[in-house]
Amino acid sequence: MENEIKITYRQAGDYKIPNLRLPPEESTVRLGKWGVMYKDYLQKYNPVLFTTLLAQGKLYQHCAQIDTKARQMFNTLVAQMIKSENITEQLKSQNQLEWARRMNSIQERVSEIVCNELIYA
Repeated sequence: MENEIKITYRQAGDYKIPNLRLPPEESTVRLGKWGVMYKDYLQKYNPVLFTTLLAQGKLYQHCAQIDTKARQMFNTLVAQMIKSENITEQLKSQNQLEWARRMNSIQERVSEIVCNELIYA
C-alpha cells in the first residue's frame, strides 16, 4: 500500500498514546480584530468546525479570510454612512466633539452589523 500512515506511540503509564501532530499552519498569518473574534466564536460556539479546521491546518487561514472580508465590509459601510449622514471635514473643523460623537456612533453601528453578518453568523 502506497499511502500507509505510520503511527508511532509513546508509553504513558500502562497506556500507549499515539504521537499525533497537527499539520504545520502558515506561520505568517496574522489575525486582526475581526479574525480573533471569529476564532474565539468558533472555539466557543462551533467546536466541531474549529477542531476540523485546526486539524487540517486551515484555522488561521480561514480566520484571516473572515478578517479581510470583515475589514472591507466595515470600511465600506463606514464610508457609506459618513456620506449618507453628511459628516464632513467642515463639521470636524467647526465642532470636533459633535464630529467625534457622530463618527463613534457610526463605527459602533457598523461593528454590530459586521458582527451579526460575518463573525457570529
